[in-house]
Amino acid sequence: MNKKGNKRLFLYFAWIVSLIATSGSLYFSEIKDFVPCELCWYQRILMYPLTLILGIATYQSDIDVKKFVLPMSFLGIVISLLHYIEQKVPGFGGIKPCVDGVPCSNEYINWLGFITIPFLSLITFILITLLLLFGIKRQK
Repeated sequence: MNKKGNKRLFLYFAWIVSLIATSGSLYFSEIKDFVPCELCWYQRILMYPLTLILGIATYQSDIDVKKFVLPMSFLGIVISLLHYIEQKVPGFGGIKPCVDGVPCSNEYINWLGFITIPFLSLITFILITLLLLFGIKRQK
């Protein structure tokens, strides 16, 4: 496979990951009726555009999209990690306490004792970051 095919493959998988994450987020809120907390909204604000941006970049085989995607992905890692810590570490208050609405420490799912929605978000942002970084490395 040529270099263009390699970078397109990494972009394609990053796009698929973002598509699955966006679909899962919409499933949890629209089908399961889970009301997102404030930190969930910040993660959505970062993830939803990635689906469109990575889709267009995949179509155009444009690895230069990394300058837009990586900062959003890094910020998503930070927010989802803080959110996960707030859920799993007793007494951790997070950046700011939730005043009204759904508390950020609320766990709608808790699969295997550690997989929560912020954990899924964290894994997604990490995967997108790694795929783009490997795509950049393969480009050189």
